[in-house]
Amino acid sequence: MDGIETERAGGKRTEAGRVATLAALEALYGPVAPPSRIKEVDHLHPVYRPFIEAAPFVALATVGPGGLDVTPRGDPAGFVEIEDRKTLLLPDRRGNNRIDALRNILADPRVALLFLLPGIGETLRVNGTAEIRVDPGLLARFTLAGHPPKSVLRIRVESVFFQCSRAVIRAGLWSEESRIARETLPSPGTILRTLSQEAFDGAAYDEALPERLKTTLY
Repeated sequence: MDGIETERAGGKRTEAGRVATLAALEALYGPVAPPSRIKEVDHLHPVYRPFIEAAPFVALATVGPGGLDVTPRGDPAGFVEIEDRKTLLLPDRRGNNRIDALRNILADPRVALLFLLPGIGETLRVNGTAEIRVDPGLLARFTLAGHPPKSVLRIRVESVFFQCSRAVIRAGLWSEESRIARETLPSPGTILRTLSQEAFDGAAYDEALPERLKTTLY
């Protein structure tokens, strides 16, 4: 197929089976189904607002000089506020101060959001651009447990559409049978101890972690 490279292409060695052109990619997957075009809009349409208002979790994707990042954001449902038909407000809560996403936004304002709602198969995707705001009045609006966020992202919306439930269904994401027992995976302390070649006291970290999370959530 044109655009899919073979072991010898154009007189030089290439990676076999690699899709190399947009035409080849589109031929491989076929035409876009009409509903997939209908569902995309350039604003926060009333039919999409309930998804944002009910979502307690969103994944935030950003791009910067060092590459790409996807970071989790979560709070009580509706924590991402709809300011108007083209604008979202996303508070940045206390974390580890790596501020990977915020560093990226300073260099490149493009962002993508993926909203997840427990028990719901469909997800909501939003693309746009963001700026970091620290207006005192704005921060005060997002105070929780007596603590305002350090900053708020004001996101200018460029496209919104829902993603069908196939991925969530295939993953069994919300099924009780898919739940993974925490003790079957390395603990945070174990990871830190291992990566530090046992210089880090992982056992002490794990012991203190539940209380630290409780007292430093906001």
